[in-house]
Amino acid sequence: MKLKVNAKIVQLPFSYPFTISKGTKIHQEALIVELEYFGMKGYGEAPAIAYYGVTAQGMLEALEFKRRAVEQFSLTDPERFWHYLHHLFPNHPFLVCALDMAGWDVWGKLKQMPLHRLWGLNAEAMPVTDYTIGIDQPEVMLEKMQALPWPVYKIKVGFDGDIELIETLRKHTAQPFRVDANEAWQPNEAEEKIRRLASLNVELVEQPISKNNRDAQAALFKNTALPLIADESCVSEKDIKVCATDFHGVNIKLTKCSGITPARRMIREAKAKNLKVMLGCMNESTIGTAALLHLAPQADWLDADGPLLLSVHSGVPLIPVNGLYEMPVKPGLGVDVEFDQL
Repeated sequence: MKLKVNAKIVQLPFSYPFTISKGTKIHQEALIVELEYFGMKGYGEAPAIAYYGVTAQGMLEALEFKRRAVEQFSLTDPERFWHYLHHLFPNHPFLVCALDMAGWDVWGKLKQMPLHRLWGLNAEAMPVTDYTIGIDQPEVMLEKMQALPWPVYKIKVGFDGDIELIETLRKHTAQPFRVDANEAWQPNEAEEKIRRLASLNVELVEQPISKNNRDAQAALFKNTALPLIADESCVSEKDIKVCATDFHGVNIKLTKCSGITPARRMIREAKAKNLKVMLGCMNESTIGTAALLHLAPQADWLDADGPLLLSVHSGVPLIPVNGLYEMPVKPGLGVDVEFDQL
C-alpha cells in the first residue's frame, strides 16, 4: 500500500500567556501530520517557533510541494525514512521531526508495541517532568506555582530582579527549582547570580548566556556553582561535541534536532561524553509530548510540560495527569488522535 500523508495547522491556547526572555505567546501554533500505511495511522507534531524563523504555514507549504516524494517511500524502517526526509527537506528540520515522529508511530503500531518497549527501555526509569513558570508579575508567577503543586518547577528568568523573584517563590515551596535564562544574562552577571541560586535549592541552570559567546561560557563553566545545561547551544548532533567542553549537560529537543531518530543518537553520544541529558519540549501537545516520554527513561531530567501549560483543545487530547505523567502503553506513540476533528 502506498504511504499517504495528511497535515493541518492547529492553534493550541496557553492557560496563561507564556513569556520567556525572547517574547510572549498566548497560543502555540503547530503542524500536525498524519501518515497512513497498510491501514495504520501515525501522528507527528512540529510547533512554530518564531526565534528559529519557523512557521506552521511554511512547513505545510514545504510538505505540499514534495508530498508525492514523501508518499513514494516504502516505510520499512523508520531510521531510513528519517534519512530520506533529511535529504528531501534539508532546510526544514521541524517538518522532518513531525514526519519522523509519525513514521515511528506507524512502525510501533505495525509491530504492536509501544516505542519504549521496541527500544528495550524500562518505563519505570522515567524521571518526573518539571512544570514551567513563565515570566510574569511576581504575584502571577506565584499563582501559577500554587495552582499546580508539582514535584519540581522550572522558572524562567532573564529580567531585572529575577533572583529576588526566585527568593520570593522559594518562601512558598520546598520543591526543587530549575532555572532557565534562555541566553538572557550577561557574562558579568551570570556567575554571581548562579552563586546566589546555589543556596536556593536550584538543581541546574539552562543556557545562562548567549550561545555565541563561547569564551565567556568556557570561563563560566570553570567557576559555576551549579550544573550548566546547553539549550540554544545544543540544536543538532554536531553540537554535542562542542557542548561537552563547556557544559555539564545538554537539553535535547525533538523539534529542533529534527526528530526521534537523531535524538536517539544524540542521547548515546552525550552519555559517551559524560554529559547529563535533559529531554526538553517546545510546548507540544500530547502528540509531541508522548514521543518525548518514550525516550525519557534515558534522561537525567525531563522537561515535557506542554500539556500542563496548554488549555484543553478539542481534538488534541492531553495526557492524563494524576500528579505525574504515565508512560503511554498502547502501540507506537500510544496517543489516540481524531485527525478529522483537529
